[in-house]
Amino acid sequence: MVALAELAFSTSDLAQVRFAVSPMWEIAPSFRLLTSAAAHPIHRPWADQVRPRMVAAGLDRGWLCELIPPTGGYVPDFLNPAPAGPAPTPAAERDAILASPVDRVRQDLDHLARHQGNLGPRLRTLRADPQTRLAKVTEEIETYWELALAPYWARIREVLDADILYRARMVAEHGAGRLFNDLHTSLSWDGNALRMARRKRPLTRTTAGTGLLLIPSAFTGPGLRTRTAPPDPPQLAYPARGIGTLWKPRPVTQTDALSSVLGRSRTLLLTELEIPASTTQLAHRTGLSPAGVSQYLTALRNAGLVSAHRAGRSVLYARTATAEALLQAASA
Repeated sequence: MVALAELAFSTSDLAQVRFAVSPMWEIAPSFRLLTSAAAHPIHRPWADQVRPRMVAAGLDRGWLCELIPPTGGYVPDFLNPAPAGPAPTPAAERDAILASPVDRVRQDLDHLARHQGNLGPRLRTLRADPQTRLAKVTEEIETYWELALAPYWARIREVLDADILYRARMVAEHGAGRLFNDLHTSLSWDGNALRMARRKRPLTRTTAGTGLLLIPSAFTGPGLRTRTAPPDPPQLAYPARGIGTLWKPRPVTQTDALSSVLGRSRTLLLTELEIPASTTQLAHRTGLSPAGVSQYLTALRNAGLVSAHRAGRSVLYARTATAEALLQAASA
């Protein structure tokens, strides 16, 4: 018999349903994908680029490795604080983790221990002194974010924002019932309750809190991820639409007009940044001198077309959303 949980909705709960894009909700599933031995059919191009950097930074044997079991299962709730707005920054979410109540951290770690059988040495020190050790955890999260997700965030965010726009239009045209029925195959709406198949634990307003926070995710899937920690609203992360196209190449076919504005070398660097790269890598791929590449990247960064992200001893450069729109317009 399939386990089924039901979350009842009052008029007030329906009024408090909202969406959010959350960087922290991408941390755990993406990290788990990198530490898994299996090749992912969609995210393999990303994983092949990021995994060597993650190993070089020692993240495969740090705090996250103990907090996020590679084989699945429970991830401590304090790692996913409820987003305060529609799109919190990574820094804001790390601050929320740092502000986690001591009792909450210990409760979550005890829950993790029941799932895993025990806690590793780092997590035992975290349980003993959450206020001090959480700073170490968030430092590692920041390192992981910079080398694994930040260089790709403009592309990921585009997919997540498109999903929310699609869902919002669905609500406007067909109502909340169609939204819930369309989110995931394991979800269904019966008029006053959201039913979730294959959930082992019950889901009530007493244990879950009010409203509902819906979080589209690039790396969550194929199932759902939930967080229930009152007084926060229940959070439900679901696979965003369009993930299958996330890492497909986006060739730039027309650059002459753009070159006349930015210059040939700057335009060349933008087209090469289909994949985030360092100054040395870009110099090797374009034939430009490292000094010239550095100068051009500085100009592009000052113009808001390129972002820089620390990855160990090197810096990765990536196209921003503004650059993506500019290149698409030039190709059109």
